Amino acid sequence: MPAGVCGCCGPLRPRYKRLVDNIFPEDPKDGLSKSDMEKLTFYAVSAPEKLDRIGAYLAERLSRDVVRHRYGYVVIAMEALDQLLMACHSQSIKPFVESFLHMVAKLLESREPDLQVLGTNSFVKFANIEEDTPSYHRRYDFFVSQFSAMCHSTHEDPETRTRIRVAGIKGLQGVVRKTVNDELQAIIWEPQHMDKLIPSMLFNMQDGDELDRARHPSTPSGAGQDGEENPTVLAENCFRELLGRAAYGNMNNAVRPVLVHLDNHHLWDPNDFAVSCFRIIMYSIQAQHSHHVIQQVLNHLDTNNKSTPRVRAGIVQVLLETVAIAAKGSVGPTVLEVFNTLLKHLRMSVDFELGESSRRNSACSVSSGRGKESEERIVQNAIIQTIGFFGGNLPDYQRAEVMMFIMGKVPVYGTPCHTLDTVKIGHRGTKRIQTMLLSSLIMVTSGFKSKSMSAALPPSFLDPLFSISLMEDSELRQLVLEILHNIIDRHDNRAKLRGIRIIPNVAALKIKREKISKQDVAFMKKHGQQLYRHIYLGCKEEDNNHKNFELLFTTLAIVTIELANEEVVIDLIRLSIALQEMCLMNEENMPMTIRCGIMASVAAYLNFLSQMIANPPFCQHVSKVIEMRSMEAPFLLPEHIFRDKCPLPELLDKEDKHLYFQTADIAECLAGPGYNAERLPVPYIPQVTDEDRLTRRKSFVDTISLQVDIMSNSLPDKQSQLAEEITFATLKKAIDTTGLEEQEREKRRQVMEKFQKAPFEEIAAHCESKANMLHNRLAQIFELTIRPPPSPSGVVSISAGHTQHPSVPVYEMKFPDLCVY
Repeated sequence: MPAGVCGCCGPLRPRYKRLVDNIFPEDPKDGLSKSDMEKLTFYAVSAPEKLDRIGAYLAERLSRDVVRHRYGYVVIAMEALDQLLMACHSQSIKPFVESFLHMVAKLLESREPDLQVLGTNSFVKFANIEEDTPSYHRRYDFFVSQFSAMCHSTHEDPETRTRIRVAGIKGLQGVVRKTVNDELQAIIWEPQHMDKLIPSMLFNMQDGDELDRARHPSTPSGAGQDGEENPTVLAENCFRELLGRAAYGNMNNAVRPVLVHLDNHHLWDPNDFAVSCFRIIMYSIQAQHSHHVIQQVLNHLDTNNKSTPRVRAGIVQVLLETVAIAAKGSVGPTVLEVFNTLLKHLRMSVDFELGESSRRNSACSVSSGRGKESEERIVQNAIIQTIGFFGGNLPDYQRAEVMMFIMGKVPVYGTPCHTLDTVKIGHRGTKRIQTMLLSSLIMVTSGFKSKSMSAALPPSFLDPLFSISLMEDSELRQLVLEILHNIIDRHDNRAKLRGIRIIPNVAALKIKREKISKQDVAFMKKHGQQLYRHIYLGCKEEDNNHKNFELLFTTLAIVTIELANEEVVIDLIRLSIALQEMCLMNEENMPMTIRCGIMASVAAYLNFLSQMIANPPFCQHVSKVIEMRSMEAPFLLPEHIFRDKCPLPELLDKEDKHLYFQTADIAECLAGPGYNAERLPVPYIPQVTDEDRLTRRKSFVDTISLQVDIMSNSLPDKQSQLAEEITFATLKKAIDTTGLEEQEREKRRQVMEKFQKAPFEEIAAHCESKANMLHNRLAQIFELTIRPPPSPSGVVSISAGHTQHPSVPVYEMKFPDLCVY
């Protein structure tokens, strides 16, 4: 009877349990029974409502086997689960998936590497299955945490450690594939998940090479492993896939953990890995999302504004890589924001450098201070490179805006306000900022091609640029000329003109040029005199060197090629003759080196100009003068004067007319049709403007204190002497204006007649003389205004017929109340 009872218990068990039990052999080494597995699969497909019970029973057996360390049966159970999962695609698979994920979680929680790898492989297979309907309650928080922990495995055995890390990366890749396309699983993009996913991938991308060398010391990094088993390759592929699936609203959450990881692992210095990461990011995301990444890097740069110079330089170099890639596509609305942030950090770097320099004077170690200063230079150079490279890759219309934006940041003396506060940083800091901003402008304008000079050089850009060209610093003037070359030279002729010299055959240079347009003719009529004046004034600076003269010669040559019509050619010849006369007269007591340099530059330019306009008599005259100079005065030629230790004369004799270019001879050469040679004899006189008074001899922004001297003995003794005695006759004379009206009408008639009949040169000379008279009077007034006050003791010294007052320190001066503000 007991035997009968026991015998009937087996058939009473549910069929699905009997089918599940049958797939497990007595010896786990025999593996899964294929025939019994086919029966179980057929049953599950035929009765899908039993799937949840099958899954629950398999999970129960697997949990029991894991606890009892019967790992052979665990492998068989997972293999059966995988086959059932692949075979069944009905609505009832949802409860079965929950059991499946519960079993995978059991395997991942175990400390056995083989079970962790087994569970990961099953999860990857599940992740590749496309479900018909979304899941409302399924969450993958546990899997994200567990797979991330596996990616950071520190197992003692290097090979086992690699297996675990590879499994963790594959698991994360499965989570990404399973969730990013499911709108119900958008929670995966939240910071708490991204803070685990992203660092896990970056850790293996960074550490993969070391693992490879540990496994294969005699082979190069990555050799002997395919992509499926290399953590570095797998992590990078997963990283790319995740970023490629990132939507507009998820970009910030995806990029922020990258920046945090680079901070935590000190990967900004050196920054090779950081640069590599952001290259992957920029090439993986959609182009329209690029500005999100740039904005994140800019914000991170602001956050690290007090970090070490090398860290800030590393961040700026990463920004350079991102904007270099983004500039080829869509940058978005952050173009000016990039430049604004970079210029702000440029100013901060200058502040740090100057502050460190001032503290260095009182510090014990001078070498450490210099090292800090040089590190700040690294930051500044990186910022300049980023500004220039980014601007150079923008379209022309955006590049013009960037040029205006940067020029607005350059501190220029005499402007009412400055974006950069130059009072605190002083002379050195302001000059440093000017140099760096102009250097970045050179990079931005490189390759800039504008059809119209009026669009490329508007007054709002040209005026401050010319103001800098008047500063007493040869380096700044060189930068200004190079910027002008970049903008004006639209046919890339500068390389052919490199090096100031007497060119024997200009035609051999194959200069590229086009007929000057009407817009450029109008530009030269409006701004030509301004350009000539700054070239004239720039030539006579006493700190000019070989490079300055070479750039000035190139400027004249490029203007001739790009902007010169017949009228401009005459103006350029007048300018050249005026430079020659300035050297001969030497009213400003210029050094002989500068005088000979100007004469040599004029010779080189007129030689170039005569061949460009193809005028044989003009060419012959220039060649004759150059030949005479080579025999009698080689110091007036560029090949000699710009060499080291060139012998210089004691004076330049104006009577040696055969050594100089003569206006009458040139006018005779150009007397034919096409050129108005009548204008040549009119001497070129640059007009002195307020800009010269404000910017001349100033290379930094300082404060001028006007010292007003009110002397009691300079006032008249009697107020009655200043007033005229008013009588009835005086009032009657003032009321009677008949005679005055007739005189005014006659004066107007004479002026109109003069302007209608007089030649243009006479009118121009008259206007110039009046303007010069006005400016001379103004100069006298300003000279009197800024004269130092007399000594309180009243001691006055007389020297050379002029009264000199000893200066008094500012803190000892006593100003009237009305003059103090």
